[in-house]
Amino acid sequence: MATTDVPELPHLALSVDGRIGRLVLDRPQKLNPLGTDVLEGIVRAARWFDDQPEVRVVVVAGAGRCFSAGADVAAFVGAADDGRSPHDRADAGRRMADAVEAMRAVTVARLHGHCIGGGVVLASACDLRVAAADTSFSVPEVDLGIPLAWGGIPRLIREIGAPATRDLVMTCRRFDAAEAQRLGLVQRVVEPDALDAAVDDLATELAARAPAALLATKRGVDAVTAQMVGRDRTWADADGLVRALHDPESRQAAADYVTRLRSP
Repeated sequence: MATTDVPELPHLALSVDGRIGRLVLDRPQKLNPLGTDVLEGIVRAARWFDDQPEVRVVVVAGAGRCFSAGADVAAFVGAADDGRSPHDRADAGRRMADAVEAMRAVTVARLHGHCIGGGVVLASACDLRVAAADTSFSVPEVDLGIPLAWGGIPRLIREIGAPATRDLVMTCRRFDAAEAQRLGLVQRVVEPDALDAAVDDLATELAARAPAALLATKRGVDAVTAQMVGRDRTWADADGLVRALHDPESRQAAADYVTRLRSP
């Protein structure tokens, strides 16, 4: 029976159906941006799912035309007035990714449309990823004049290795689902009209497994890879991001990027 005490969180839709939960980025008209309120909401959602003992798998998805266009680009060139310190805002993405990775349930990212910047970090924090064949990926942070933060570098190194991480992050180039699968970022690629069935089949298959064995495997892999890539050092990501946001050349790069996006 589905859980009824589902929290209401900004631009997120949570649900539970038996052993499978769903966390949906739900601001489709803006392509599901990852603002501070959404990042903090994902942290709360992860903790809520951990309090649902029947949930063994959580599908992380985006509503509408894409998974996520990443952080709100305009936020990089404007001043925020939300009462939070710059460091706290910059660190929200790391807290989000850590919370998703720490969940007891196995997480499956359902990827379609665009998966950009912070959306790639969120996807890489999930245990498994299934993508529609026409999904487009990119990590444009360097074009924005900022470093990839939120623990994105060590997570990408863990999933695809250091050389591929340098290539994708430094060049900011787009890559498709087929390349993402070759690199190891995506485990399964299916035709767009088969995406829901593929994700549901995988979630159902995982949910049928013994939860103790699933959790032991998840924790064991995480423990080994954490030692390999040093993810614990990502607490300093926010400092680099804040410095870049106050650097004149970086701010100009961000403004130029926004202008290019808005050009016809």
